[in-house]
Amino acid sequence: MDLHKILKIVAIILSVIGAGLALVIISGDEATAINMSGNMLMVAYVILAIVLILVLIYVIKGLFSGNIKKTLMSVGAFIAVILISYVLSSGTDLDLTPFNSKGLGITEAISKNVGAGLIAFYILGFLAIASMVFSGFKKISK
Repeated sequence: MDLHKILKIVAIILSVIGAGLALVIISGDEATAINMSGNMLMVAYVILAIVLILVLIYVIKGLFSGNIKKTLMSVGAFIAVILISYVLSSGTDLDLTPFNSKGLGITEAISKNVGAGLIAFYILGFLAIASMVFSGFKKISK
């Protein structure tokens, strides 16, 4: 049996189990709902771990079976975008006093990381839109 079919069957089984547990939480009393939600959280962590392991396996498998040079260039370009975003983010754009007076403990470093993430999102979003427009023009010109 193909691994894709096995994973599809496992996904269907886990979906049915999750739907059943959700119905138990919805229809049960409050104590049952709290206990079941804790159990569902543990199931979610296990499923997340399984998915991450499988993704890493397939990424490493694809990395060694495909063109490593192109893959490393793509990863390098992504790291370059992240570094450029971090350099462009200042972390002092926002007055942090209202947040810290509420006990949130937001520092300039956290603000800089959030700003870098936003800038990286904007850059990558612009590149994605530009590549779609470019490929559309390329198809139209042919």
